[in-house]
Amino acid sequence: MPSSSSVASAATTTTALLAAGMLISGVCNTILNKYQDMQCVRNCDDNDPTKRIYFEQPIWQTLNMFVGEFAVWSVYLYQRWQNRQDRYQALSYVAPPSAVDQMDAATIVDEIDQQVENVNKDLPELKGIKSLLFWIPTLCDLTATTIMNIGLILTAASVYQMLRGAVVIFTGIFSYLFLNRRLRMYEWFSLFLVVTGVAIVGLSSILFPQKKPSANLIEATDYSGLIGIFLVLGAQLFTASQFVIEEKIMLRYKVTALKAVGLEGSFGLISVLAAMPILHVFFARHNPAFDIVQGYHDFFDNSAVWKTGLAISCSIAFFNWFGLSITSTVSATSRSTIDACRTLFIWMVSLYLGWEQFSWIQVIGFVVMVAGTFYFNGVLKWPFVVEEAAEVNERDPLLPRDD
Repeated sequence: MPSSSSVASAATTTTALLAAGMLISGVCNTILNKYQDMQCVRNCDDNDPTKRIYFEQPIWQTLNMFVGEFAVWSVYLYQRWQNRQDRYQALSYVAPPSAVDQMDAATIVDEIDQQVENVNKDLPELKGIKSLLFWIPTLCDLTATTIMNIGLILTAASVYQMLRGAVVIFTGIFSYLFLNRRLRMYEWFSLFLVVTGVAIVGLSSILFPQKKPSANLIEATDYSGLIGIFLVLGAQLFTASQFVIEEKIMLRYKVTALKAVGLEGSFGLISVLAAMPILHVFFARHNPAFDIVQGYHDFFDNSAVWKTGLAISCSIAFFNWFGLSITSTVSATSRSTIDACRTLFIWMVSLYLGWEQFSWIQVIGFVVMVAGTFYFNGVLKWPFVVEEAAEVNERDPLLPRDD
């Protein structure tokens, strides 16, 4: 029988792998989406860079995301089949105390789902028609993702990622309004710090605009970037709604991380495919982003675009599973730290690739925003705050996954 120390060591290793996976897949997801936006799809040989057409298909990128989430069903079904096969075996099999040490990915999935099941063992299972409840947060996710994809076209990758940190503002307010969570004065002040940090980051984006792929020079004032800022910030309303609704569902029903991602992938795939013809009929003449035929050719006729799309689907599938799994195994403080590191790495990669200019204003905004998030989630403690033990529950997923 494994000792308690070996079991604890295995759990720590599992959590570390989840955190690393969430960080790496999250960085890859944003960088790959921005790289895809920068791919020329038409008039690429024209000597005038302003006449070149780049991949600007936010709806296809949203569809791409849900394809990645839908692919999680393959792992879920394999897991169910494997569990059924194990039950049919005559000889009982005891898994080693640390499957992580052997890098057994299938067993890691089983361990995480078992942890989720232990936490929610008294809740009814989410199945049947009740599974349709996940369609509500899926629609929020669909709307938010599409709007943010447009914003990513207009803003730098790091600014886009930093602005997404504003979700803590709306999530905190919605949790107060709909989840009956009492926010104390220092938490409201922490949210004010986040707002201040977001404003400074937005200002840096305007003063130091990104280099557009269609131009050799950086514009002095980036007005399109300002539109992108408002789009990304506005999308956080839908993202926060998604988080709060997901939490409401998972507080009442037992559902594993894999199944939750698979359900949202399925509902998202159906919703986007149903919406695309309608958007094509009403808006294709006014904006090529809604033209299904043109979007199809832009995506599949350019190898760099569809290959990046495959990579994005893989990264989003892993990121969503890692994110939902880590929600059930670590505290909100750890998740906020991971997300801050993700933003920092995206910024570093963007600077290394020459996509952005370095700005001290952006540094200040990032520091202020992260400080506010850390204080809000309890990573940092205000010296004048006395903890109320009865109300401290770090495992409540106030800030769950991010796609």
